[in-house]
Amino acid sequence: MKKLLLLLLGIVVSSVFLGCSSKKVFEPKDVKDDWAYYGKATSTIVDVASDSAMLESREVLLRDRLLDVKIDESYRLLGSSDGWVLSSTIDGKLKIDFIADKTLTKSFNLKKTIAAASIQNDILAVLFANNDMALYSISQNSLLVQVQGTPSIAVDSRIVNPYFMNDLVLFLTLDGKIVIVNSESKKKLRTTIVSTDDNFNNVIYFNVVDNKLIAATSTKILSMAAKEIRVSYEVRDIVSLEKEIFITTKEGEVISLTPDLQVNAKIKFPFAHFLGLIIHNDKLYILEKQGYLIEVSKDLQTHTIYEVDIDDGFVFEADKLFYVKDEYITLE
Repeated sequence: MKKLLLLLLGIVVSSVFLGCSSKKVFEPKDVKDDWAYYGKATSTIVDVASDSAMLESREVLLRDRLLDVKIDESYRLLGSSDGWVLSSTIDGKLKIDFIADKTLTKSFNLKKTIAAASIQNDILAVLFANNDMALYSISQNSLLVQVQGTPSIAVDSRIVNPYFMNDLVLFLTLDGKIVIVNSESKKKLRTTIVSTDDNFNNVIYFNVVDNKLIAATSTKILSMAAKEIRVSYEVRDIVSLEKEIFITTKEGEVISLTPDLQVNAKIKFPFAHFLGLIIHNDKLYILEKQGYLIEVSKDLQTHTIYEVDIDDGFVFEADKLFYVKDEYITLE
């Protein structure tokens, strides 16, 4: 009996190590050279929002510059909006710092954990961690409207802040929906479903492309105008131009889509694990986990692969740079 147990244990251990050793990784054969443009950042990135990052120094990094604003201890970065930097604590304290004058700050005690928030003029839009939504008057420090949501058990860390379109506020929810609220009438107008997955179903991307609302969860992309179109992809990253959408997928694909989500072109890099995507000078630059920077023509017909030296850590995509932990890779 003892020999049988040892044999079974040996089989299990061998299976585990065999599974680990057989895991496929991206191993390109046509690497051109080392990428020459990189440097050391002023501080390590310790938190990332959808449009900004926080350094270990508590300073805030936007896509185009480092701000003279510091996030208070115990606060996490929510993002920047309408000239303000927003941050919050786990118990619902929210602080906004004016970028142009760091002495101008306002604080709110909303008493619930905040997932995302944005500002337009005097309106503060907040998405809570329990998926409730609310609008507040900044000057009056008062609640304008509240909309109840459905709690989500598990979410992707890529949470999108509320989006303002004139007097409309679009909440990109934690359960795969777009909830549209009119800030003037203070009423919910419409709810649109992006995806119906049970977990990790929050909206991770939103933009307007060619007059169409484009939203994505980690498994579904929605194009919404006169009609709604949905396609399924395991999305890693998504960026857009005026009339074109580019995505990278968990399957190692890079795909160009029209605003109606029709495929223009695609290319696949087997077993690639993409960390970030930037469009610059009509080329796509894709950072890969094993230490590669892939430069792809916008039509996806040609590509060049370079080696880069990266460590594990937070990745933040700026206009022309990838920040990884305490280093950056610049594209020019």
